Amino acid sequence: MGKKLVLTEKPSVAKDFAKVLGAKPQGKDYFENEQYVITWAYGHLLTLKLPEDIKQEWKTWNMETLPMIPKHIGIKPLPKTNRQLKLIANLAKRKDITGGIIATDGGREGEAVGRYIFEWIRFTKPLERLWISSQTTKAVKTGFNQLKPAKQYDNLYQSAVARGKADWLVGLNVTRALTVKYHDSLSAGRVQTPTLALVAKAQEKSEKFIPQTYYTVDLLYGNEKGRLQLKNPQQFQNRNEAEAVVANWQNQIGKVTDVTTKEKRQSAPLPYDLTELQRVANSLYQYSAKKTLSLVQSLYETHKVVSYPRTDSKYLPQDVAATLKERLQALANVDARAKEYLKNGAQVKQKAVFNDSKVTDHYALIPTEERPRFEKMSTDESRIYHLIIERFLGLFAEQYVTVNVKAVVQFPEGEFIFRQEKVLQSGWQKANEKVAEKTDWQQVKSVKGQFAINKELTTPPKLATEGSLLQQMEKYALGTPATRAEIIEKLLKSELMERRGNALAVTPKGRQLLSLVNTSLVSPELTAKWEKSLENIAQGRESATAFLKGIEKDTARLVSEIKNSKETYKDYSLTTKICPECGSQLKERNTKDGKIYLCSNSECSYRRRKEPKISNHRCPQCHKKMEILEGKNGAFFKCKYCGITEKIPDKKARNKKMTKHEERKLVKKYSQQEEAAESPLALALKAALKQED
Repeated sequence: MGKKLVLTEKPSVAKDFAKVLGAKPQGKDYFENEQYVITWAYGHLLTLKLPEDIKQEWKTWNMETLPMIPKHIGIKPLPKTNRQLKLIANLAKRKDITGGIIATDGGREGEAVGRYIFEWIRFTKPLERLWISSQTTKAVKTGFNQLKPAKQYDNLYQSAVARGKADWLVGLNVTRALTVKYHDSLSAGRVQTPTLALVAKAQEKSEKFIPQTYYTVDLLYGNEKGRLQLKNPQQFQNRNEAEAVVANWQNQIGKVTDVTTKEKRQSAPLPYDLTELQRVANSLYQYSAKKTLSLVQSLYETHKVVSYPRTDSKYLPQDVAATLKERLQALANVDARAKEYLKNGAQVKQKAVFNDSKVTDHYALIPTEERPRFEKMSTDESRIYHLIIERFLGLFAEQYVTVNVKAVVQFPEGEFIFRQEKVLQSGWQKANEKVAEKTDWQQVKSVKGQFAINKELTTPPKLATEGSLLQQMEKYALGTPATRAEIIEKLLKSELMERRGNALAVTPKGRQLLSLVNTSLVSPELTAKWEKSLENIAQGRESATAFLKGIEKDTARLVSEIKNSKETYKDYSLTTKICPECGSQLKERNTKDGKIYLCSNSECSYRRRKEPKISNHRCPQCHKKMEILEGKNGAFFKCKYCGITEKIPDKKARNKKMTKHEERKLVKKYSQQEEAAESPLALALKAALKQED
């Protein structure tokens, strides 16, 4: 009987599958039993070729070679993981391997990871696809019993390939054109540039804003306030105007002319998709999109308590309904509401959640049937998990029901509106413990004129946060739930964007870049159109070839416009400091390791830290951490408080163990005192040597 070669995206997933399927480790490279040989990738093992891999003349960055539009890009192995690729190829050649199973993440990128590998090793045996939405034992077993032919996912693969090639064509060509023309590293791309433009738009609104003071008038009745209705809410620019109006009505009687009552029913919100979860986590805990993705990925892979995280759907297919009771049972000891809902037969009140037509590759983020073990979760993981279960429990809760009352009080040439909300049923909302007594407006006929004048200040539009940016990216279909965090991080790393607390702002470099590229690449509409085409390719409604032909034309146009542009560019990273090796100006750059200076001359490799690196090595005198400085003879430690310097021992010296002779010399040194006054160190060393002898 033949075996199937199972390829997962990560070693940890392979290990979990092996445990479920009963496969044993074969060395450090794969697992095996009578049915399966399970091995893994490390994410992408292959990548699209670089320009210089395709044509030698494309190695040099110059305008003459642009645009670079190859007939065929091709893929190549990543050097660090080439050994794993060879291992997979060798396993595939085994005579007892009769077929393959792509068990990478279910989505566009996961499809590319698996298909590229099987394509590279020229796998000709039958290929199947494992598609699961959680990694619990039950889900994995079910998935392996319901494998589908890989051909069913050919359109998804074509979409992944088209996305990669589109990013290659636009990103590499436009980035090269900008970098060569303006002599600075200027990174542009199909998705990242319109994303940067969204941040710039919010920033521009905030910077142009001029705060205005204005005054409002309230009518007081009991503990409630009614606002004077004005065509322009900011009509009163100074207090005197408001006081003049109020003076006419003071102590007069206003008539209650209309009272309307409306009942409002609100169902619980739908479960999270990844983008909304990232937005909420950013708002509540200031987590970056990347951090939230990492946390929810850990809850999925390591703890196995949530469904597939990189989802763009907030809905569930009908066939998941049968599993909800088991998922509730897993939460019975976590939340009292889960026990209550189980008593009521686990009835879903939010019926809108079931919608097969709105479930794409994966359904909404919900808990699995695995019981959570909070002692094994970090605080951050626990926070994200609680957000997910809160939305899930809302599906079983009653509606939030309120009565909204609107009362109109009429004065001569003035109308005041009182609004109140009474909660009839708290349902999925948490009930307020203290509720102020409300006026029964049906019983009120008139109100005596007592007024309050309020000084107000117009509030500035806010800078973008990662949460608001993710919302905008979703609106314009910029990237996918799986790639949005990566796009934001890339913009930060390339110094086109920066963090200001929890807000995001465009740097001077980023602002200039937006003025140097064509407005069609800056606006999100073009990229949204491209993303729609990629989705159509995945659904089999559009041709990948036709899409890429259009991308090639757009690339040629974008490059041509940069070549012919008359725009100027100022490099704000240039400093007044001079390179000691070639005399050019030094640039300042932000890195993970702190700020550095590097030479602006592309042919010079000089670089140094802006500020000395702080080591963990302590000063022998003041015991504070010492700085690492560079000297003519290499790096050395220096204490900025005492001025003491020390040579940094090389690796050999640090790893060198003390010999027996050195130990005896050390003991002798500490033993030269009188025996009665022997130091604890000397006694300890003597005792240790006696034991060894």
